[in-house]
Amino acid sequence: MTRTKSIQEAGNGVDWSAALSGHGPRYLQIVRFLERAMAEGHLRPGDRLPPQRDLAGQLHLDLTTVTRAYAEARGRDLIHARGALGTYISTPKVELAPIVDLSMNIPPPPASVDFTDLLRRGVEQVLTRADANMLMTYHPGGGSKADREAGAIWLAPVLGRVEPARIVTSPGAQAALAALILALTKPGDAIVTESMTYPGLLGASRQLSRRIVVADRDAHGMTPEALESAYRKEGAKVVYLNPTMQNPTTRTMPEHRRRDIARVAAKHDIQIIEDDPYWRLAEDAPPSLSHWAPGQVHYISTLSKCLTPGLRTAYVVSPDDNARIRFLAALRAATLMSTPLMTSVATQWIHDGSAIQLLEGVKNEAHARQQLAEHILTDGSQHWPAGGIHIWYELPDSWTTQALAIAARLEGLAVTSSDAFAAGSESATAIRISLGGVKDRARLGQALQRLADLIRRGPDSFEPVVI
Repeated sequence: MTRTKSIQEAGNGVDWSAALSGHGPRYLQIVRFLERAMAEGHLRPGDRLPPQRDLAGQLHLDLTTVTRAYAEARGRDLIHARGALGTYISTPKVELAPIVDLSMNIPPPPASVDFTDLLRRGVEQVLTRADANMLMTYHPGGGSKADREAGAIWLAPVLGRVEPARIVTSPGAQAALAALILALTKPGDAIVTESMTYPGLLGASRQLSRRIVVADRDAHGMTPEALESAYRKEGAKVVYLNPTMQNPTTRTMPEHRRRDIARVAAKHDIQIIEDDPYWRLAEDAPPSLSHWAPGQVHYISTLSKCLTPGLRTAYVVSPDDNARIRFLAALRAATLMSTPLMTSVATQWIHDGSAIQLLEGVKNEAHARQQLAEHILTDGSQHWPAGGIHIWYELPDSWTTQALAIAARLEGLAVTSSDAFAAGSESATAIRISLGGVKDRARLGQALQRLADLIRRGPDSFEPVVI
């Protein structure tokens, strides 16, 4: 038996010559290939993998590269060794407490990027260039000069050239949103939004005693007529929009609609909070609303949705100095400063290009996961924007969102019902499925398959718990 033939037989006939594809370290390419083969069903629990030396020979790699790949795969619980019998695909771990989380909207682990090494080098570079004591003390709110310059670099593809002095560094988008509500409105004031909107806006508005006014929308998002009506009937002077790959619907507002909304806002001096976490993930997204209404838009861009939430860094661009000063005062009242160490890592990564490397890895992995979700969950009837980290799945008529969420929980899956996003009385028979919270693509594929099987079986296939 030839070595090539033995390799093909080990691993259920998988073509291992395709393992080296894409970018990044070779050992991670092998791990990603394993995850992909498991997610697509080409490798199943109990399948034996090729011996490391044989695989190294076929792929023309050093043995240590394959050894490192197998070690990484074991660390992710993808494979296990059985001594002289060889290495095998593992059965998914049975965990007693955690549920497979398809509800937390975070970016997936970046494809072909050694994130641990990237983080280690980033922290080392920060500590080389900065006094450790300074990283552990209080700092003026708004970010350092280097932080604001990093923000200007990051935002340039979206907004063009932005003076760093106009940028405020915030500890996340939610803190920025709450501070903008404080700065732009007073208790009892109305904030206009769409019928399905970001839950963080709803929570902050309730806590700060602001009214939510729902504006009519069509296939392109909020209509300019609805915004004008909210201004005339409700006295609304602030509108919240998430125009690119909107959370939760994934819809992107086209350029002509952004222009029309901006025209109404400028006409009536309505302030726009443009929450834009996904622009850098989108393909061919239109310009920001600030392109047409520079005097009205307060722009928020967080790194949490396109790089990693652990950085706790968002950039806010105000339309003028007075608006920036009011926003900064409100932000300081709630949270004195961003976390210096992680903000410094974000700044270092943007300045040295690591942030772009990480972004590309996230985009590639998000695209692969979305293709996986489309393959498992739909027959081609539903499509979502490439690069998004969540999908808006419309349920068949047999299900209600509440019943599906309960049934999924009983199956060990957490999804987010449309009720969480409802700003008014309008409902939607849909769930948001987040694709980044499950670490390994293979595990995600298994979870999506369980969800798809549940949806196809229908609500009569499970017994609700009666208390």
